[in-house]
Amino acid sequence: MSGSFFALLDDIAVLARAAAASIDDVVAGAAKASAKSAGVVIDDAAVTPQYVRGISPSRELPVVWRIARGSLLNKAGIIVGIMLLSIWAPWVFPWLLLVGGTYLAYEGAEKVWHWIGALRGHGDEHTVEEVVERTETDEKQIVGSAVRTDLVLSIEIMLISLANIDAESWLMRLAILIVVGLLMTVIVYGSVALLVKMDDAGFWLRRRRPRALKVLGSWLVKAMPVVFRLLSIVGVVAMLWVGGHILLVNLAEVGVAAPYGIVHDITHAVHGPGIVVWLIESGLSAVFGLVWGAVVVAVLALVARLRFSKPELR
Repeated sequence: MSGSFFALLDDIAVLARAAAASIDDVVAGAAKASAKSAGVVIDDAAVTPQYVRGISPSRELPVVWRIARGSLLNKAGIIVGIMLLSIWAPWVFPWLLLVGGTYLAYEGAEKVWHWIGALRGHGDEHTVEEVVERTETDEKQIVGSAVRTDLVLSIEIMLISLANIDAESWLMRLAILIVVGLLMTVIVYGSVALLVKMDDAGFWLRRRRPRALKVLGSWLVKAMPVVFRLLSIVGVVAMLWVGGHILLVNLAEVGVAAPYGIVHDITHAVHGPGIVVWLIESGLSAVFGLVWGAVVVAVLALVARLRFSKPELR
């Protein structure tokens, strides 16, 4: 009887070692996959804060949480979808990415159009009264827009991660994607939550002693509007860059190789440090995304005008 008991303990120890090894493999695979998708993660962190601008301070963290919750649901659906599609229909990935790239390019181009309108005196800056009076419906629209953008970026993160997973086991790939999804969500929305509450931290520090804390608090309060303006610009450029890159690569995947070929030829003609080549390639991707998005904006505006135009009365 005692021999059977110790044999059982030995089996449990073997299983525990195997589980620990599997966990190590999952963590290592997640770290590698996350590193490959770091660029898109940075873009996601830069894009998201612009959706929280103009919201009452007391509602900032709840809205960030709602977006983060939507991001987790996005990633859960994406992981299930791409794991099944990787078995039955891997050919559909480029077409899905083309749709996502088009959405990002459209969002970026629309923001640029709003900037142009603001320069011409037709801006839509939010007054204090508008911020205070925002309704639950307004917040739902903000959250919905942010979650839709997150959906596209999350698809890109998950697909890049899947492409860089070496594990042959289907379950191991699934476990790694789950870890990547959770890790990326915590990093992105944890950073966003810290950013949006940084000015509140500044006001709190201004009421503390010694004087050095007051100075730091004043600096934070003055700096955060500039930081958010810069993040807004970075977020729009990120949408155009990521959207343009997705479009270029996946147009080539479906047989339209000319745009990607032009970018490839230009970058290979440049003889310089890797960072210079990367900046040129990223700039060209952003320009392509802006042009593509501007076409979509123009087409949708024309459709809207034709759809809602009223016939003249005679």
